[in-house]
Amino acid sequence: MELIFATYNPHKLSEIRDALGPRYTLQGLGDLNEKEIPETGSTIEENSLIKAEYIFKKYQKACFSDDTGLEVSALNNEPGVFSARYAGTGHSVDNIDLLLSNLIDQKDRKAQFKTIITYFDENGRKFVFEGLVHGKIVLEKEGFEGFGYDPIFQPNGFKETFAEMSLSQKNKISHRGIALKKLLAHLTSR
Repeated sequence: MELIFATYNPHKLSEIRDALGPRYTLQGLGDLNEKEIPETGSTIEENSLIKAEYIFKKYQKACFSDDTGLEVSALNNEPGVFSARYAGTGHSVDNIDLLLSNLIDQKDRKAQFKTIITYFDENGRKFVFEGLVHGKIVLEKEGFEGFGYDPIFQPNGFKETFAEMSLSQKNKISHRGIALKKLLAHLTSR
């Protein structure tokens, strides 16, 4: 089955391709020579919908998008919808450094990653899938795998950050993995 994933992010494409397996052919925005779709929503849900709806209207093919945010309790759930551009630069190192700086005197380091996947089937029907993973922000970067905030997020029940886990281990427990499992269950039940 062919699917369009509304992202340019090569790390996300790799994670999703790994999780989907050979049954699905996945195209990203780069494969379509498509421009970046502006994320103008005020919530994670809105941004996910904006991207998926744009791709479906243009190509009339089954497609999905995701939007993810890291929500830190002590920071009133920041960076949230602004996770990718928290420091204004869109660079992961700057985002992590700012977040750690903002938490320097905080004892409460509880956080959650939230992913929303919006899927449009070939008939234009919309489905929304949510994935949440709870954890905490560690004191300093640990590990070299993954991307984004992975080096500072330690999921509950684990001693490793996401960046210390293999891609397949992370996919089994991550917010994106949880939302993707829900999408896959939907696709295979049809």
